[in-house]
Amino acid sequence: MSEVSREALLGAAFVKLADTLTEDFDLVDFLHTLIDECVRIFDVQAGGLMLADDSGRLELVSSTSERAELVEVMQLNAGAGPCIECFEFGAAVVVNDIDVEGVRWPEFRGEALAQGFRSVYAAPMRLRGKIIGTLNLLGSSQGSLTDVDAGAIQSLADAATIAILQERLLRESEIITAQLNRALTSRIFIEQAKGVLSQSESISMDEAFNRMRSFARASNRTLQDVAEAVASRSLIIGQPR
Repeated sequence: MSEVSREALLGAAFVKLADTLTEDFDLVDFLHTLIDECVRIFDVQAGGLMLADDSGRLELVSSTSERAELVEVMQLNAGAGPCIECFEFGAAVVVNDIDVEGVRWPEFRGEALAQGFRSVYAAPMRLRGKIIGTLNLLGSSQGSLTDVDAGAIQSLADAATIAILQERLLRESEIITAQLNRALTSRIFIEQAKGVLSQSESISMDEAFNRMRSFARASNRTLQDVAEAVASRSLIIGQPR
């Protein structure tokens, strides 16, 4: 991809992200949009965003795929991998060759290589010294990102952090906690709803998630609300027309 094309995509991504920052914006959908844009712009194969819960444990909130294998890679990354180092030290972690450089994280290394990933980049989500999570990108080839790309990824991570910790939320710490916990809790409902929809419609987990996301947008509902309804079987989402 040429530098001009990448700059154009990056500019469009910031516009798209800014468009979601309305008073009633859907935080979960916003984070999925951020990850999708990162993968598209930086030519990597997968991405995931982690947020810290009340105990400081990193949990996967959004990813580019709902495949169990990718979720497993991300969770291992959060337990002992580049992601947790990025979170603990508040600095980007670059692994250009997982096979060679990932020996200190054996479980993550093994699963990542098994899924075809060869490199990883983790950027901290931080604001005024507070680290709330990490943005993680996985590539299928070895090699490092340019300094320009690394700076752009950090800017997108910063944009996500600001979106979560908007000024009106900074006034009350309990409101910030509620927002973060809602994003983390939504993952539980989404996992349950994916299973229900996948089984009832005989579709993949990815397709189940995409249907719920499309339905939420079309019906002007939050993704969590739709997932809760699907999980409780009070809402049935059939094949899109």
